[in-house]
Amino acid sequence: MPEIRHYLTIQAPVDKVFRAISTQDGLRGWWTDGATAEPKEGTHAEFRFGDRYHNKMLVRRLDSPKRVEWECLMGDEEWMGTTFVFELEPHAEGTAVRFEHGKWRKMTDFFASCNYNWGYYMRSLKLFCETGQGTPFDSSEK
Repeated sequence: MPEIRHYLTIQAPVDKVFRAISTQDGLRGWWTDGATAEPKEGTHAEFRFGDRYHNKMLVRRLDSPKRVEWECLMGDEEWMGTTFVFELEPHAEGTAVRFEHGKWRKMTDFFASCNYNWGYYMRSLKLFCETGQGTPFDSSEK
């Protein structure tokens, strides 16, 4: 099965990066201001991108401060059943992040578009953790 993968280093402690990918305030700081999440396994996290997209994830695993896993329960048809894994580890520059959006059924134009967008949001995560200011989706901009 195809999967999207990204690797980056962030000049911030691992626990700070973990909070950015596991808490509502963190997720709103780099992915979308329409994030609703509770940092607890078995809960649902929802991500709204204005009226265009609405994704609902099952928080499958939170292994602080090393790993976050989600499974898409609702969203674009191609996202249904896909998984999202963030692996974090200490690095000489702060934190190494390995991101995987896996279990895609096939490689499509939408897959390629998502790969591009994940690259954008990985940069936003880096900026958010390093400077306090990411570039999340802003639902007030139509």
